Amino acid sequence: MNFIHKIERFGDSHHPAIMDVLRITLGIFLFLKGYGFFHNMAYLRYTIENQHLLDLSPGMLNFVMYYVTFVHLAGGVLITLGLLTRLSSILQIPIVIGAIFLINIFKSSPNSDLWLSIFACVLLFLFALIGSGPISLNKLLSLPNR
Repeated sequence: MNFIHKIERFGDSHHPAIMDVLRITLGIFLFLKGYGFFHNMAYLRYTIENQHLLDLSPGMLNFVMYYVTFVHLAGGVLITLGLLTRLSSILQIPIVIGAIFLINIFKSSPNSDLWLSIFACVLLFLFALIGSGPISLNKLLSLPNR
């Protein structure tokens, strides 16, 4: 049995039902963040350009903006439904880590989303490990073992 199968078996055997509620909530949160970015691309562009550590070309800036928006929208829906949860979580992790270290950590305002980003990052790592759980489309669509 290879490493991936061991992780899947561990995730399937260690999944309380409350984790499904957290997964659905996280997916809705990520979808709403993506929706907000989609409807306010100028704010997202300003936020990324305002980071002095990043010096992105216009083409790379557009790629990052569309990657963040698309992965939040699609990944949020997939995580909420419990379909391809591990893949969606893995694709979200670089975005949230970037939000923690490049955006939120340098804000000194009390309204910063630092703790929310850290909590989302921890949950994404957790769902990348344990998967979608019993209340999910993955479980519903899976065939019984024969």
